[in-house]
Amino acid sequence: RRSPGRRRLRGPAAEGGLPRDGGSMRCQVLVLYFARSAELAGLRCETLSVPREITSLQLWEEIVKAHPRLAVIRDQVVFAVRQEYVLLGDQLLVLQPGDEVAIIPPISGG
Repeated sequence: RRSPGRRRLRGPAAEGGLPRDGGSMRCQVLVLYFARSAELAGLRCETLSVPREITSLQLWEEIVKAHPRLAVIRDQVVFAVRQEYVLLGDQLLVLQPGDEVAIIPPISGG
């Protein structure tokens, strides 16, 4: 039993980290651009600093902040994080430094 005046810390505070407000904990991720996304961004890959805990939609918005021209493909893009397809929405991602994020526009063909 614990005495009434003592609380056990959990989460980031217990580890000396910051609260999970998504604002200050950032990490570097490798963003890969393919096909039309590479044309719109003007490059094939880059490293971006993004919050470690972020929704997939917020991550897309961070990328679009860096490259506003990408906004035109939002509804057609396939998004992959660590080689796993992710829908743009409120799915929470917990990113690690060096994680790979791929922006893959649809590829036409038959």
